[in-house]
Amino acid sequence: QVQLVESGGGLVQAGGSLRLSCAASGSLFSINAMGWCRQAPGKQRELVATITRGGSTYYADSFKGRFTISRDNANNTVHLQINTLKPEDTAVYYCAAAFQMKGFVTRVYDYDYWGQGTQVTVSS
Repeated sequence: QVQLVESGGGLVQAGGSLRLSCAASGSLFSINAMGWCRQAPGKQRELVATITRGGSTYYADSFKGRFTISRDNANNTVHLQINTLKPEDTAVYYCAAAFQMKGFVTRVYDYDYWGQGTQVTVSS
C-alpha cells in the first residue's frame, strides 16, 4: 500500500504562486511514476504533469510553462510549482502514484494510488 498526502493548497490572488507538496509513504519500492492531476468544478480530472523515478518529466500541453513538477526521492516527496496563477487554475489538485515501469504515465486512470487532494482557489 502507498499513502499520499498533499499539502500547500489555499486561496491566492491571480498572478501569485503556489508550491504543492505530496508526501508519500508505504511500499514505495514498487512505485515508478508520480503525477499531479487536477479536477475543476464540473470537469473531469486531468493530468497536469508526471515525473519518473529517474526524474524525467512530462507536462500535458495545457500546463507547459507555468507548472513545474519535481521529485525528492530521498524524502519521498513530489512537488508542483505553479506560477502566475489564474482563476481558471481553481481546482482540487491530486497527487498520484503508478506502478508502471516504462514511459510516462499520462492517462489519469493508469494511476494506482491517489491522495485526498488539496484545494487551490485563485481569486481575480
